[in-house]
Amino acid sequence: MTSIQVRISRNTHHAIKGIAHDTGETMQGVVEHAVDRYKRELFLESLNRDFDSLKDNEEGWANELGERSLWDETLSDGDAA
Repeated sequence: MTSIQVRISRNTHHAIKGIAHDTGETMQGVVEHAVDRYKRELFLESLNRDFDSLKDNEEGWANELGERSLWDETLSDGDAA
């Protein structure tokens, strides 16, 4: 695996080192885990903003709810979510 250097503050370095020590992960693993989690968080925040915008559009939101209703009918467990 190729690697590159990234400058971080001394405090961040100490935090990564401490987490690595506490979890048994490598420092690289801690950083990769943190970046992946942050990436997912940003995605979900964006998705929430998109749904908020959709809710502000009455016709669009009605279409969304209608489509959800159709999907609920496809469930074979008999439980409408």
